Amino acid sequence: MEEAPIKYCLYARKSSEDDERQAMSIESQVKEMSQLVEKDSLFIKEIRRESHSAKQSGQRPIFCQLLKDIQNGVFTGILTWAPDRLSRNAGDLGMLVDMMDMGKLQQIRTFSQSFSNNPNEKFLLMILCSQAKLENDNRGINVKRGIRAKCEMGWRPGPPPIGYFNRSFAGVKDIVVDPDRKDRVIEMFHKVATNGDSGRKIKCWFDRIGFTTRAGKPVSLSTIYMMLTNPFYYGRFEYPTKSGIWYQGKHQPLITKELFDKVQHQLITCPKSKWGAKVIAFKGLFKCGKCKENMVGEDRMRKIKVGPARQHIYYHCARKMGVCDQPYISEETLISEIAKYIDFMETNHPESLRFPSEVVNNIENFKKTREEILYHQNINPKTVPLDLKEYAKYTLRYGQVQEKRDLVMALGKLYVLDRCITALTN
Repeated sequence: MEEAPIKYCLYARKSSEDDERQAMSIESQVKEMSQLVEKDSLFIKEIRRESHSAKQSGQRPIFCQLLKDIQNGVFTGILTWAPDRLSRNAGDLGMLVDMMDMGKLQQIRTFSQSFSNNPNEKFLLMILCSQAKLENDNRGINVKRGIRAKCEMGWRPGPPPIGYFNRSFAGVKDIVVDPDRKDRVIEMFHKVATNGDSGRKIKCWFDRIGFTTRAGKPVSLSTIYMMLTNPFYYGRFEYPTKSGIWYQGKHQPLITKELFDKVQHQLITCPKSKWGAKVIAFKGLFKCGKCKENMVGEDRMRKIKVGPARQHIYYHCARKMGVCDQPYISEETLISEIAKYIDFMETNHPESLRFPSEVVNNIENFKKTREEILYHQNINPKTVPLDLKEYAKYTLRYGQVQEKRDLVMALGKLYVLDRCITALTN
């Protein structure tokens, strides 16, 4: 009986990583192997191309699909340029050998060799693929050794921070100062150390003067804080990051160690809370009257001559659609405006002051507490009736955050009702 011809899949691979740039390109592999197919009259059922590293097992989608197709009998042979195109790790190599042991994979053929299901050829295949793995491992060790040597020479690997750039001249790579950005970087450190500027204030200044990264993009707030805490600017660097291994750089420092320490002290004396930890009572409840964006809040700590710093909360629009010229408003001013609106509603539209149950419960609790205080002062509460404006002022200034938000959201509904009443009367 005639044996069925081997159904080959021509598999061409090129790594997408730097360490295999010198390998033959995919199309060159296909061209060379196609000549071998014509010469030996082989049956190629399909050609598959892949650009992926073979360092780790099971990470190549096209190769994994090829193994599944061999398991299902779609292919019985593999045609490739060299054994290392198939595997550079023990896992994928073991799966290929298992396929041969099960009789699913009859032959692996390369440009200069062929491997069938017999002990000697399988052993040779394992040696060649293991040699490729050894080369990979040694290459990684050599790269790390080269990086360490570069660090010991005083040159930090990778892209430098803003204010520097990498230069390659006459075969020598070094790090030089960026003349277009160095002055602004130095001024940034002085602003923080001398004036106590915050990161947000530095960002506003950068945006105003058009200071950008080397790619022409605005400098983000997180990048500013990374710059302010980067010792590279005074001549030292840590590599790898958080390894505790420090090197003295050969690049030109932009600032002194003393200035850097002053900046770190300034950053420490202005502690920053975690994202979402600050509670801003009226955040997201109002919109800007001009640009219609949501109003956001932020707190500021103001130093005074005697005693601890005082906290002040300000609100402003988010300005998502561009720059809005509306000024900031303090929380005290905002509370006064809310109280004026309540006074207006109580005077002109008392019939519309219908609050939801949660606000009514809060008013009743406030009323009971107020009565106890008046009785303690020998004052009859009936002679001093509760004024809604009194409750609002107390709650907006001293109440719980949820009580404040419930009251303001209820007033927002009353504002819609007030506009409807005004429209009907007109």
